[in-house]
Amino acid sequence: MGFSIEDGDYLAPMKTILLLSNGHGEDLNASLIAQACQNLGARVLALPLVGAGQAYQRWGIPIIAPTRTLPSGGIFYMNTWLLVRDVLGGLLRLTWQQWRALQRVAATCDLLVAVGDGVPLSFARLSGRPYAAFIVSTSSYYEGELKLPGLTWWGLTASRCRRVFTRDEYTAQQLQKLGMQHATFAGYPIMDGLEPTGVPLDGSNHYPIIALLPGSRLPEAVENLQLLLGFCKYLFALRPQVQVWTALVSSFTDELLVQLATKQGWQYQGMQLLCPAGIVHCSYDRFVDILQASRVVVGMAGTAIEQAVGLGKPVVQIPGRGPQFTYRFAEAQMRLLGGSVQTVGKAPAGTSELRLAAEWVNRVIDDRDYLVQCFDNGRERVGRGGGAIGIAQELHRLTLGLM
Repeated sequence: MGFSIEDGDYLAPMKTILLLSNGHGEDLNASLIAQACQNLGARVLALPLVGAGQAYQRWGIPIIAPTRTLPSGGIFYMNTWLLVRDVLGGLLRLTWQQWRALQRVAATCDLLVAVGDGVPLSFARLSGRPYAAFIVSTSSYYEGELKLPGLTWWGLTASRCRRVFTRDEYTAQQLQKLGMQHATFAGYPIMDGLEPTGVPLDGSNHYPIIALLPGSRLPEAVENLQLLLGFCKYLFALRPQVQVWTALVSSFTDELLVQLATKQGWQYQGMQLLCPAGIVHCSYDRFVDILQASRVVVGMAGTAIEQAVGLGKPVVQIPGRGPQFTYRFAEAQMRLLGGSVQTVGKAPAGTSELRLAAEWVNRVIDDRDYLVQCFDNGRERVGRGGGAIGIAQELHRLTLGLM
């Protein structure tokens, strides 16, 4: 029988849990798990190893160590030069401060949860405390079989690693075949909280909606949006009867949007980027509504594209200059997410790639069979909501010694 809030042990107080994570998507997953743990009575602490930990801050979860946003955003494995830049930007000193903080706090924690790859796993193992792992950056779908980096394997095979959560069922099955019977898929938290508000998008009509996802890290996201606006020129020429919405982070100021419009020969007025052939609607707080309402997604992001695929949306990726969303990143994400995702070109997009992307979107809008395939693929590769509470319930049982 599964664990539920009706079980008698639900009311037993959960002890202190410390979540360690290393990246934007990892922080988001961990913060959602943290909220669910708090709802079950836990005292929750956080140690974001990369970035400012904004996902934790948003929910008031205490952070135990200094934070800093580094150039790589936590994906320096894609580019060795980014690792060099991180080191020059204070990575070693930051890591030492985080390690010392962990040493001070770990003894007061009943369970650590490492969310990410081998880095938070290594911190957890070296802490000397019991821990669980959510290997969100690892999937058997990347290569068709499971290939664990050495550091990740080292972290997962320690006797103090009490539970391994995966981002999909296939990876859990592969780990179990390797003898890790404590591996399980309890859901993917990033699919939680994606319920639409029910408020129609301003100016919405019967025209299909295209979502633009330029990413969240500036200045890269600004360059990404510049490319996406170039894509829109070709799309509007092919299909004038379409709505385009872009979901922006608050760092996109009016001044930046005016500059982007000027470079394209467009105008920016009242959260709208205007060109002679069409309008790109901008929004800071309607990400979920835009994603849910969209027919097709055009993206240069990580976690947001995973969420789009999970919702059954077809996605076309346009490689940029990086440092994060390059062809290498896009290609890996395409392997991870399957047939819902297409990538146009193998280098930073130029006019021909933008035109091809527009042609692809124009075809897919009316391809009902493919839209159904994307829905089924999303359920398989990403899954439905409920992951945060599913993982939190198992963590609860771990702290009570029931597993």
